[in-house]
Amino acid sequence: MSEQKSQEEYIRRIHKVQDYIEHHLGQSLSVEELSNAAGFSKYHLSRIFQGMLHEPLAHYANRIRMENALFLLAHRADKNMTDIAYELGYTDSAVFSRAFKNYYGITPREYRKEYSKNCKDSFLLSEYNKNTAKKEWAGQLFPVTGQITIVNLEEKQVAYVRYIGTYETLAKEYANLMQTLIAYAKKQHLFVDSQNWVLAMYHDNPEFGEENKFRTSLCLTVSEDIRVQEDGILGMMKLEGGLYVVGHFRIQQEQYSDAWNYMYHEWLTGSGYVPRNSYPFEVYRNNPHANERHIHEVDIYVPIEPIHF
Repeated sequence: MSEQKSQEEYIRRIHKVQDYIEHHLGQSLSVEELSNAAGFSKYHLSRIFQGMLHEPLAHYANRIRMENALFLLAHRADKNMTDIAYELGYTDSAVFSRAFKNYYGITPREYRKEYSKNCKDSFLLSEYNKNTAKKEWAGQLFPVTGQITIVNLEEKQVAYVRYIGTYETLAKEYANLMQTLIAYAKKQHLFVDSQNWVLAMYHDNPEFGEENKFRTSLCLTVSEDIRVQEDGILGMMKLEGGLYVVGHFRIQQEQYSDAWNYMYHEWLTGSGYVPRNSYPFEVYRNNPHANERHIHEVDIYVPIEPIHF
């Protein structure tokens, strides 16, 4: 095996560990489980993970849990401490409270109280596709509105290329990443009669995560009967099924942040739903360079569930 192929295989296995952690936060996440997901010996996984991501494996798993805890405490008032503890894999609320305080220096209840007191406005997800260019419509509260539907989405298999870094650096690499995804998908004959979705999946919440460690996956949906040949470039995972609110937009490139803000601030707050603890994503419905005005047809999917108090 060449040096490049060997490096790609290591990257593929590390991505598998990331995906496993993301989908099993409510479980123990033992070294044995993670090593099985990676295909590495449990005696070496931690060193390999730290060497490649420059972050200890245990710290990474704990950080993802704690960032999810911040989201649940801030935006899920319908969940008490015991609910959150169980959802994140803790045996009870006392264990969760100690872990949270050890990590952030305050208790979960104190954080929830302070967030409620200091955050007067609903959270805007404008960090997604952030663009700092001056906009003529900046004086309008919601310069972008979209048609809204609610769907119960079936789980889907996706092939992906992953990027780790800020959304600002992602924007610079986006075209190359998308070209890589398409090229590798064509090589494996993954396209089937225009049935595939092309999408961007945002794994981390920009309100709570560490900016330079944001994970973004550019994905292509693939039929379940097609096997994806994984390597260090192209991976395979499941897009979580369930209830989603979908915003259908026709926008220009610089209006993506406004579309996200409309979804979270204008629609969600009065909808009777709350965000489900899963990842949102964008589905791209056209080639914006094929029309004179460079209009983007995009669907924004936000995972939701009915609010209960």
